[in-house]
Amino acid sequence: MQRIGLVGAGWVTQHHLDGYRALGDRVRVVAIADPSAEARAARAAEYGIQATYADAAAMLAAGGLDAVDVAVPREHHAAVCLLATDHGLPILCQKPLAPTLPEAEALVAAIDGRVRLMVHENWRFRPHYRQMRRWLEAGRIGRPRQALLTILTSGLLPDADGRLPAIVRQPFMAGLERMLLMEVLIHHVDALRFLLGPLALEGATLGKSCNGIRGEDRATLAMRSGDGAAVTLVGDFMAHGHPPQQLDRLEIFGEAGTIRLAGAGLELVRPDGTETLPLDLDANYKASYRDTIAHFLDRLADGGPFETAPADNLETLRIVERAYAIG
Repeated sequence: MQRIGLVGAGWVTQHHLDGYRALGDRVRVVAIADPSAEARAARAAEYGIQATYADAAAMLAAGGLDAVDVAVPREHHAAVCLLATDHGLPILCQKPLAPTLPEAEALVAAIDGRVRLMVHENWRFRPHYRQMRRWLEAGRIGRPRQALLTILTSGLLPDADGRLPAIVRQPFMAGLERMLLMEVLIHHVDALRFLLGPLALEGATLGKSCNGIRGEDRATLAMRSGDGAAVTLVGDFMAHGHPPQQLDRLEIFGEAGTIRLAGAGLELVRPDGTETLPLDLDANYKASYRDTIAHFLDRLADGGPFETAPADNLETLRIVERAYAIG
């Protein structure tokens, strides 16, 4: 059984801890560190975590860990990862590795060869994205010609009580200088890279209309795949007529068919008929955390490469950083 030390007790850690719990006796979170005594005590009580600490340094000094899961705000990732590195522990670190590409590159260089590091990029581990990848690898739609991924939500439009649903769900987003692209759409850039291979950014437009947040609330990225497919990513958190929840809509148009993700359904459309797979999006969301962690544990056990190794994740960050520069 692998013993994990979790750094952070914020919103996202409930999903990390549910993922560990779903893996049963294979792994156990035995310690948690967070400066909020209330937050770390609540997580410890709910998930049966034995030891709690006010900071990562104290937790690491206590020992008894096989790996560290870093789930603190992005501006603290580098410091915590370097602490874990000094203790010789493998690291699973939430995305993005750092607030900017240069900071992420510096972190990767400082850790390189000392310990194993995987980026916790769970979107590509959603079962429906894995299914899309299998269809593409099997050539079910032929060579992709074009792809369009949209994330349209009214989460930053006031509800009947004047609240912003997206901020009610994740309050920290209000203070992010880099919000929609670095916090949300970075997942989708990675998922598109997972599905279609290397992407080159050709254009970007970012904008802000919501006074309740610091960062951008809309973004459009135009990319091109190595095979010449046009790939467009559109996100807007002030989209009237759309629900406050985030729902991915993706269409990949190939020479022999189309893959379509819309709502709770996934379709493979070909001249000889349509194959439809119903989806449980809530279950798939939970599964993405479980399967990300399982992949981390599997690769620690067999020594194989991480799908979301730092080198791979830096390619996603390069697209994001350039979008901020030109958008």
